[in-house]
Amino acid sequence: MGKLFVISGSSGVGKGTVIKEFLKKHPEFKLSVSCTTRSPREGEIHGINYFFLSKDEFKTCIEQNEFLEYAEFSGNMYGTQKAYVEAKLAEGKNLILEIDTQGALNVKRIMPNAQLIFILPPSLQELEARLRGRHTETEEAIQKRLQTVKSEMENSKHFDYQIVNDSIDNAVAKLEELLIL
Repeated sequence: MGKLFVISGSSGVGKGTVIKEFLKKHPEFKLSVSCTTRSPREGEIHGINYFFLSKDEFKTCIEQNEFLEYAEFSGNMYGTQKAYVEAKLAEGKNLILEIDTQGALNVKRIMPNAQLIFILPPSLQELEARLRGRHTETEEAIQKRLQTVKSEMENSKHFDYQIVNDSIDNAVAKLEELLIL
């Protein structure tokens, strides 16, 4: 039986980069494939990058309690199907979910053996600098994200582990310490 690891962190903290670097070094771990109602971007493949569902298909999955967690972002729905996760774990795969903190806590309620890991910025000031450095969001959007961070950091107290992403190499090394037991 594989193990389930749920990794969360605030926008701009670098969790995607940390996970990507970890997976390069440890291909025996797999990143879970989520469902979404958004349209595929160029090069994305159904079942590899996402399971692309219509809004009606997604609603049916919700009604039939098929998700471990789901959420709406920017008008699109995203979710993790229980059957997919259970099948991968039964195959002996160690699976990583990259989801928001609320979703992570939902997964833990349903699958108590899941290990929750929260990626923290070195400081709120550093996170703000990273968000501003992207040059992709308005001032209003940045302020909204920073408010969300405080809530997520509060939720992170319920996680099993916390990793400070002061550098990608350090964060990957800390993740290895936790996942390669």
